[in-house]
Amino acid sequence: MTARVGVVTFPGSLDDRDALRAVKLAGAEPVALWHRDTDLHQVDAVVLPGGFSYGDYLRAGAISRFSPVMETIIEQAKAGMPVLGICNGFQVLTESHLLPGAMLRNNHLHFVCKDQKLRVENNTTAWTSDYAQGQEIMIPLKNMDGRFTADRRTIDELEAEGRVVFRYLDGNPNGSIDDIAGITNAAGNVVGLMPHPEHAVEPLIGTGGTDGTGFFTSIIKRLVNA
Repeated sequence: MTARVGVVTFPGSLDDRDALRAVKLAGAEPVALWHRDTDLHQVDAVVLPGGFSYGDYLRAGAISRFSPVMETIIEQAKAGMPVLGICNGFQVLTESHLLPGAMLRNNHLHFVCKDQKLRVENNTTAWTSDYAQGQEIMIPLKNMDGRFTADRRTIDELEAEGRVVFRYLDGNPNGSIDDIAGITNAAGNVVGLMPHPEHAVEPLIGTGGTDGTGFFTSIIKRLVNA
């Protein structure tokens, strides 16, 4: 079985091609999905890529949440389909209520672009099983609205249930509460994070090298062994 992983392109997406390449390099079949599609073309998992969908008008991810493709993705995610939201994709997931919380403007009010060290806090999700619990990885980060926030009750639930998947190390780059860089839903099939693993899948990339490859090899193993 060859896993088929779809990558959605919204108006303003700019990391969709990088995500498609990362899927291919990991050994899965990449499938391009258009935001106006309602048919997911028999994919086994979906990536919502980074970028500035609809120019981040209203709120980052708020308009994309109403794209026709998201109606199907929301339905399938609730039924167990693995979905990964990267940066703007994470914002779309919170706007779609597939993940809790919201993304605010960085606390320093500047765009941030840097290699960011993360700690893997949960390696039991569909997208993180190829990492070790507590493993430290370097993943590129680039965002303006990357500050994860939620009410204290929600944060306490995420922490208590082990649903914080990644945490920032060596300094918090955007003011995210509890240094949270990524979270999962209760079932572990939906994961969102602000850093960009699709930019760390080849040795020439730099500091992080291939640290992002584990996202894509994890989902392939999950799908093939399902």
